[in-house]
Amino acid sequence: MPELPEVEVVRRGLARWVRGRTITGVEVLDPRSIRRHALGTEDFIGNLEHATVLDVVRRGKFLWMPLAMSGSPDPGLGTDGENLSKVALMAHLGMSGQLLMQDPGVADEKHLKVRIRLSPVADMPQQLRFVDQRIFGGLFVTSLVPTVDGGPGGLGETPLPEIAEEASHIARDPLDPFFSFDAFYRKVKGRKTGLKRALLDQSVISGIGNIYADEALWRARLHYAKATDTLRRADAERLVEAAKDVMNAALDAGGTSFDSLYVNVNGDSGYFARSLNAYGRAGEPCGRCESIGLRSIMKREQFMNRSSYTCPVCQPRPRNGRW
Repeated sequence: MPELPEVEVVRRGLARWVRGRTITGVEVLDPRSIRRHALGTEDFIGNLEHATVLDVVRRGKFLWMPLAMSGSPDPGLGTDGENLSKVALMAHLGMSGQLLMQDPGVADEKHLKVRIRLSPVADMPQQLRFVDQRIFGGLFVTSLVPTVDGGPGGLGETPLPEIAEEASHIARDPLDPFFSFDAFYRKVKGRKTGLKRALLDQSVISGIGNIYADEALWRARLHYAKATDTLRRADAERLVEAAKDVMNAALDAGGTSFDSLYVNVNGDSGYFARSLNAYGRAGEPCGRCESIGLRSIMKREQFMNRSSYTCPVCQPRPRNGRW
């Protein structure tokens, strides 16, 4: 499952290629990939054709493209600073979804599901293709609603106080400039659960999945079972900074890639998996402990039908831990 850095890599690539371009045609090759669009294929196509893509926005792992519909005034911002459109194209990548920018001459991928043609721009690919091998992801048109806090809906090129309806329930992520540490800390302290479970709760903090939770906890020297109501403010600050650091490092590397299913919009895989310190390293020495002459072997434990990886020396299990 792509995590925040992978989705942000896709967002940045799409923003470069699709902002300001008009959708000239839509072809749905597999209706299962637009099953979340309740009104069906014809309505999906009708909402997209002749619309202009205003931006590409992400909150957590949610990704959407605000649209200026045909017949609207000039695409962009109204005189009151608001988006002229109240709809967006939502992309859910699922386990294997890919959004690829390609030219018409490039052969169709085996698992191509939706083809979106864009107005021609010199030296830019003319098609946005949605490819999905396992068909867990999809595209659909959704409404934009005002944000609760009045800030931008998410990370985008043109910050606007609107958010895709399906993403309106989730908290801001650590890379969002409007992320509030105080709000995060209040939510964490108000729960009686284990720390990793709280990190995976998108209503507390968004965008952190299993891989980056383990990496952030390792960097912050905290065990996943630490009780959230006992978390000190200094520990929480260290954890959030660790999450930011590991995600920015993953962004620099293009994301974490474990197989050929995750690629960016150009079809290139990320390489951050080669730099993981905790996740997937069971039975290997802890790099931090080894660097100071300590012998400690990383452990794998079952957690919420997944796995957690910790160092028993520098991430000791708390006496009164919670799952």
